[in-house]
Amino acid sequence: MNYDQIFDQAIDRLHSEGRYRVFIDILRNKGAFPNARCFAGHNGPKPITVWCSNDYLTMGQHPKVVSAMEEALHDVGAGSGGTRNIGGNTHYHIELERELADLHGKEGALLFTSGYVSNDATLSTLAKLLPGCVVFSDALNHASMIAGIRNSGCEKKVWRHNDVEHLEELLAATDPNVPKLIAFESVYSMDGDVAPIHAICALADKYNAITYLDEVHAVGMYGKRGGGISERDEAADRITIIEGTLGKAFGVMGGYIATDTRIIDCIRSYAPGFIFTTSLSPVLVAGVLASVRHLKASSEERDGQQRAAAELKAMFRDAGLPVMDSVTHIVPLMVGDPVKAKKISDILLAEYGAYVQPINFPTVPRGTERLRFTPGPAHTEAMMRDLTDALVEIWDRLEMRIAA
Repeated sequence: MNYDQIFDQAIDRLHSEGRYRVFIDILRNKGAFPNARCFAGHNGPKPITVWCSNDYLTMGQHPKVVSAMEEALHDVGAGSGGTRNIGGNTHYHIELERELADLHGKEGALLFTSGYVSNDATLSTLAKLLPGCVVFSDALNHASMIAGIRNSGCEKKVWRHNDVEHLEELLAATDPNVPKLIAFESVYSMDGDVAPIHAICALADKYNAITYLDEVHAVGMYGKRGGGISERDEAADRITIIEGTLGKAFGVMGGYIATDTRIIDCIRSYAPGFIFTTSLSPVLVAGVLASVRHLKASSEERDGQQRAAAELKAMFRDAGLPVMDSVTHIVPLMVGDPVKAKKISDILLAEYGAYVQPINFPTVPRGTERLRFTPGPAHTEAMMRDLTDALVEIWDRLEMRIAA
């Protein structure tokens, strides 16, 4: 058995399909983001502008967040000391869970080390605890949700993306006496569209199902206090479990669920992904705590980000670039070819100092490869104009179609 050959062939397949992933070597400039330094392919750091960060509101650079982390570091040290059960249940964790529960109007919240883990651990555990549970999953749900559902071992029925009529067909065809769980997202980050939350909740009420809403690309971003689309649409009270991340709009790291205390108790008591994992460092938790509290009171960052997204979409559209329809802060530019998507990304970085990663299969279906831009409140009009001009030049160079 030639193990090396097998591994080489696996990587060669990715290269041949044009979807081999290259991770950029950068450092962000504190206080000056989206300005950063790139270390790949040249001698020393090269100044670049970042266009694809999920730190949507630049809260990872906010003075309150940085100061809170520095204070916690000098107060309690670096690590948490272990799992929540053994030594890592710090007062910072307790305070943050209270803030997150309040953010979503729920009885309680539970922290995890990442949004991926919170989805995987919660969905797999929840479905196992419900005898004969059938999970109804939106076709475009994130990989972490799919993994959690698969790991539950339960029956899964996939409904066409945002198609509530198809969802009802599947619900109606299912034994009314079995437990049902509807899992979906609020903002779908690759297309930038939004789920019809109230319509889905109406079906959950009709067919006696519980609901699980992934708000990772919406918490901090929408709603008067940053509670997400469910807060904006006044639907949070209709959702059984709201899941979110602390590494995107809140700018630090971690994941969580917010729900009633009975479900919290079950997940913390049964989920291996929670029980056996060292808890988040209190330094990180302190930073998130400052971020959540700030965004509950301030809409300045959200408003600035929405303005930037609308402005960039308009510039792309006016220039004839194939910007996809999006009603959120996501600005996807369709390419439709993995090799060209990577080529455009490489040219932008090497020649224009603009960094955006190509999005290829399996993140998106084959033939829908794209560049995904996430302009934030610190991206200026001049930066957007330079980016648009660069893309027009590259589109022309690669003999790609520009709309008239």
